[in-house]
Formats: sequence, C-alpha cells, structure tokens
Amino acid sequence: MREARRWLEFTGLADKAEWLPEDLNLHQRKFLELARALASRPRLCCWTKCFPGLTPAEIDGAIRLIRRIRDDGATIVFVEHVMRAVWALTDRIVVLDHGQVIAEGAADDVMSRSDVVTAFLGKAHA
Repeated sequence: MREARRWLEFTGLADKAEWLPEDLNLHQRKFLELARALASRPRLCCWTKCFPGLTPAEIDGAIRLIRRIRDDGATIVFVEHVMRAVWALTDRIVVLDHGQVIAEGAADDVMSRSDVVTAFLGKAHA
C-alpha cells in the first residue's frame, strides 16, 4: 500500500487516494492512469495523446511530471498533437503523414520543414 501511495504522491493525487476514478476530473484520471503505469517501474513508456482536453496549467504540470519520469531514467515515446508539449519534451521527433515517415530529427529542424507544415496545416500555410 505504501508503494501505491508513493505513486499517487508523485502524480499529485495523494489527497484523492480514497476517491473512485469516476469521481476524478479528466486531468486527474490521466494522472491516475500514469500512476498505475509507473507502479510497474517501466523503462519504456508509450503514450498516445496525453494532453488534449487539459487546460494550459494542467499541460504545464503534465510536462513537469513527464520530465521527472524521463529524468528518472525512463524512455518516453508518445504520439501527440499538442505542439507546445512536443517541443518541451522531445529530443527527437518523427513525423508521419498517411503512415509514411516524412521527417525526423530535432524539433527545430523538423518543424521548420515545409513538407511537415503542409502535412499538419495544409498547403496554404507552408
């Protein structure tokens, strides 16, 4: 039980330890899922769309938490469209368009490419 409390504290949910998941808001449920995953001490974490639906302040908190997980030695692979989070968290980006890799590398290099901008925003913005 002490180990479970540790992960709830890590994710900021210790004060909700007695709550049922359906009584938590979206942000808290996402962090509960994270606490459950971290309890297994993974070396690789794969997440999809962690940030949609979160407020800017919640995104900031999630970014800080994910940095802590990474700093503790876990490798994190995630699929994400919230670019502020992608920029803040990635060492390397791989961009797919219709299932094909169109770019990979550092965020600044990849996101400045016209084919990447076109894939995300359309030709009018490239």
